[in-house]
Amino acid sequence: MTTTSPTTLILGASGYIGTHLTAKLSKDGIPVRAAARHLDALRARTLNNVELCPTDADDPKSLKRALQGVSTVYYLIHAMNHGRGFMAREQQWAEHFSKAASQAGVQHVIYLGALAPDSGPSEHLQARRLTGDILRQAGLTVTEIRAGIIVGPGSAAYEVIRDLVSALPVMITPKWVHTHSPPIALSNLLTYLAKLPEHPSLHGQILDAAGPESLSYQDLMRQYGALVGRQPRILPVPVLTPKLSSYWLRLVTAVPTNLARALIDGLSHSLSANDAPLRSAIPQQLLTYRKAVQQALDDEQKTELLTRWTEGAIQFRQYRSDVSFYAKRCVVEMVGDIDRETVWQRIARIGGDNGFPAWNALFVLRGWLDWAVGGPGRTKGRSRSQPHLGDTIDSWRVVALEPGQSLSLMMGMKAPGAGILEFTCLEHGNGCRLRIAAYWHPSGIAGFLYWYALLPIHQPLFQRMARRLLAL
Repeated sequence: MTTTSPTTLILGASGYIGTHLTAKLSKDGIPVRAAARHLDALRARTLNNVELCPTDADDPKSLKRALQGVSTVYYLIHAMNHGRGFMAREQQWAEHFSKAASQAGVQHVIYLGALAPDSGPSEHLQARRLTGDILRQAGLTVTEIRAGIIVGPGSAAYEVIRDLVSALPVMITPKWVHTHSPPIALSNLLTYLAKLPEHPSLHGQILDAAGPESLSYQDLMRQYGALVGRQPRILPVPVLTPKLSSYWLRLVTAVPTNLARALIDGLSHSLSANDAPLRSAIPQQLLTYRKAVQQALDDEQKTELLTRWTEGAIQFRQYRSDVSFYAKRCVVEMVGDIDRETVWQRIARIGGDNGFPAWNALFVLRGWLDWAVGGPGRTKGRSRSQPHLGDTIDSWRVVALEPGQSLSLMMGMKAPGAGILEFTCLEHGNGCRLRIAAYWHPSGIAGFLYWYALLPIHQPLFQRMARRLLAL
């Protein structure tokens, strides 16, 4: 729904905190302009009082459009997913924004930073502080909220814990598992962020946000394990450097590599927080870590059904908390000189007597193997010529559908995790851009091994599929 003259802009609205904050402000009846480079995660949701605004922080003109009529901005963007050189990119984004916000007459910027040690912070934590400094140097009224580990679905730190506890009964861990920090529940952090505009006495300050406990990462894993019925043995060793740790996490978690690397860098030091000013001004019941985890597990089961695959959506993870929030993925994109409607009709006819557009024998073989272990893999057919939400196509189920554009199929065969096969076709000039993607949410170590075993097949299979679907 589009509203007129929104006064609050969320820059980075498609990110982890951004999506949750957008939903909270929408629920609270606050008109919001949600700005991000990619808005698919928000388009898949039902949100009132929200105007979606495609915005690229690399493009000052798009920032200018997003800032029109805005008085308050939540600045939530970062470039950690970009890997090397992310600090320079974040600096450039902050400079572009500062100039555009000053020209637009923005009254208040709320920036979400990170807790950091007084000495020797990681590159990731240095970048958080540098961004805050750049915003303040522009003469803007900037309120910086510094938080540590956030406990909620999608938080990198929380998802690493989920994956490690689910995958490994015994962990050989680096010494950073003994460093301490004060984790904060996602709901508590969102309350602070949402209420800040109502407290002008806090505006322009740097404020720490924290939960009621200071815990080691080892404590976090053990308490999470106790709640989900797992008790991993944790064996810290001094030889695993942060760099080696990031390679290790890449193998046994589905958290994106660059996010995991930034997390590991930040865990090298214990963190403390002075959250008294924020607690005094915005009182609320701060959840202990155990209660925050239980809330996260419960909230996942209550999320709305989405119209397409979105990172972490519980409906695409079989409503199982032991299945990774983040997905391992293989994506192929291809452009063809063929109209989109023709390509869509080919996608819509997949399965049943038509089979799959490439290497159909592999799909048949996989079905037989599934049937041999008691699964539904030999199920064949479809109930109607055009797919509808909830339809079964062979041993796949239609879990998301945008007719004429996108079809998402969930694998029904037995496997250690949840798999989505998604076809998306978009107009591209006089032709069509086709995207075929496999998203695999592993469950336990078997889920990761399953993915790595099949990974060499996916790329050539999808390339062949794309060529067939785009053929004139």
